[in-house]
Amino acid sequence: MIEYPNKLDKIFDKLNKNGIKPIIVGGYVRDWFLKKTNKDIDIELYGVHSLQIVQEILQEFGKVNNVGKSFGVCKLNYYDLELDFSLPRKENKTAKGHKGFDIIVDTSLDFATAASRRDFTINAMGFDVIEKKLLDPFDGKADLEQKILKAVNTNSFSEDPLRVLRIMQFGARFELRVDCSLLKLAQNMIQNNVLNELPKERIFMEFEKLFLKSKKISYGIVLLQKMGGFDYFQELSTLDKHQLAHILQALDYIYQFQLKNKAEIVILSFALLSLYFTYEQVLTFMDRFTNNKKIVDGVLHLLFTPFDLEKIDNYSIYKLSTQTNIEFYSLFLRAKTLHKKEQQINRLVQKAKSLGVLNKKLPPLVEGKDLIKLGLQPSKEFSKILDNTYDAQMKEIFSTKEKALQWVQNTLLSK
Repeated sequence: MIEYPNKLDKIFDKLNKNGIKPIIVGGYVRDWFLKKTNKDIDIELYGVHSLQIVQEILQEFGKVNNVGKSFGVCKLNYYDLELDFSLPRKENKTAKGHKGFDIIVDTSLDFATAASRRDFTINAMGFDVIEKKLLDPFDGKADLEQKILKAVNTNSFSEDPLRVLRIMQFGARFELRVDCSLLKLAQNMIQNNVLNELPKERIFMEFEKLFLKSKKISYGIVLLQKMGGFDYFQELSTLDKHQLAHILQALDYIYQFQLKNKAEIVILSFALLSLYFTYEQVLTFMDRFTNNKKIVDGVLHLLFTPFDLEKIDNYSIYKLSTQTNIEFYSLFLRAKTLHKKEQQINRLVQKAKSLGVLNKKLPPLVEGKDLIKLGLQPSKEFSKILDNTYDAQMKEIFSTKEKALQWVQNTLLSK
């Protein structure tokens, strides 16, 4: 018996009265056995020949989004749940890449046949909500209990290059041992350069899931290495065993930080993964994942912001606050140093907090409008005066606006 939110019974009862059998499939069933909460529920519908009929039935429960209509899928947000309703379908490989398939809705399929297109046995289970029984044609429950990751069908598995990276992130998320035949298959796929067929956006998504959903990110990176994935992510192949060991340890500190901000987790993970790369290597490495400047710049700021933990003074902290968010940067330092410099990092954080620059830079006492009031006209020298004044402020030469303006007149304008 698999439990699901009782509020769904209204929908299931109405579908059943219309001769439609709803079966909860995929991730929700898997996560129930793992005692993980899941607000995303996929429901496969049997006994109906048209998605239009499904949409008409569901309308009373909320706005139905038919964004996946061509794939036989419609979506419904119901209270706090995100529901995907789909019709049984099969896939025919027609071209290279993750999207090189013809999706064919086939309402004549039984559950076992429909489930055979899925990637792993643990994702090929279903729960018949009318008959209240588990549907498990490929023994996914047993594999989950034995903590092993197996393919449903090795022939169809190899048709989708993205599934190689799904081995990495599913293995890490659920700490599963990869079946020998599946590992060998993945190695052959990578040797055949299937990762070259994937757009960087899809590669990024799989690594993002690894970073966000794994207690031990290191496990996924080790799996990637075992599959031969370092041949594609060539920068990783330049690491020696000591450097890689350091990186793997550092990555596993991220979970301990319990960060809520997804972007910070991703940036921190990529930065630690790139710990021993040159500036140019970081650029080429990140180019395999994303064109998002905010993410790339975030990684670069963590890696190439110099700071001497043995020489912590007010000026160095003020200066650091202009380059990065010190609180976030301190997490990078904790992971990078494997918590071996806690005393120094704690001192940095406490001093930054006391100076008011833990999460922002020091507000400048003098701005452009103040220089205009002194009779200056905007020019090339304008920004130099502001920069010099701000640097003097960080050196604590003055602490009030009045004294700052006096300093500007006596030191910079009197020359």
